[in-house]
Amino acid sequence: MYAVMKITLTKPFILRCFLVCLFLSLPFLFFYLLFPQQQQPFHHSVTTKDLTIRPGYSSYQSYIQRQLNKTLNPRLRKIWTTRDWDRKIPVFARFFNDLRDKNLLRNTSKALCIGARVGQEVEALRRIGVADSVGMDLVPYPPLVVEGDFHNQPFRNDTFDFEFSNVFDHALYPQRFVAEIERTLKPEGVCVLHVALSRRADKYSANDLYSVQPLVELFNHSALVHVRTVDGFGLDTEVAFRKNGPTHHHHRL
Repeated sequence: MYAVMKITLTKPFILRCFLVCLFLSLPFLFFYLLFPQQQQPFHHSVTTKDLTIRPGYSSYQSYIQRQLNKTLNPRLRKIWTTRDWDRKIPVFARFFNDLRDKNLLRNTSKALCIGARVGQEVEALRRIGVADSVGMDLVPYPPLVVEGDFHNQPFRNDTFDFEFSNVFDHALYPQRFVAEIERTLKPEGVCVLHVALSRRADKYSANDLYSVQPLVELFNHSALVHVRTVDGFGLDTEVAFRKNGPTHHHHRL
């Protein structure tokens, strides 16, 4: 009888403790609701000796906005569709012809150009006979370029035979950039990157690359098949990887 009475008497005390705890937690709850934390869609890349991520982005949204500031710049878009259009397409066509001569590209390839802006690379591919080609950028430019984020490509697995990009330096998350390429490439598909090793890229770049080795480590489901020096509008090195075939055991190179 005494034990039952003791339990009954402690109920108001437990209730008071609960109410006090609830009252003390209310300021934290209101702060969380009013000021939600910015969520990053991916983990930050690990900075190494030969690949460094530039600081200064408070959120993924601020990074995207900075990239859009360049992509939507009216002056630049006019240059890309006029003076640069006539100047760059023949150069891209020569690059792609050389890759075709090395059996890294075929006329029957289904090709993607990543970060294609207004589609100069796509037009070059189509002019040399790679008809099934499309570009991807944050801002679409029909019919050559569709909308997409290279950190999260809007394509299914094993879609393309060939992917080209000269915007690796704009990737805030290089691991994710490469992972999406390997995901959307078909087995034995080829990825070609133009990168800057001997000079720093432009002010919109999100990373700095100092050697090919970080790329070899990032493409851990592919084999390095080709490296050469190029003059690619400020980019000096061409690097090509071939995705492992379906029977190949994936391992880091």
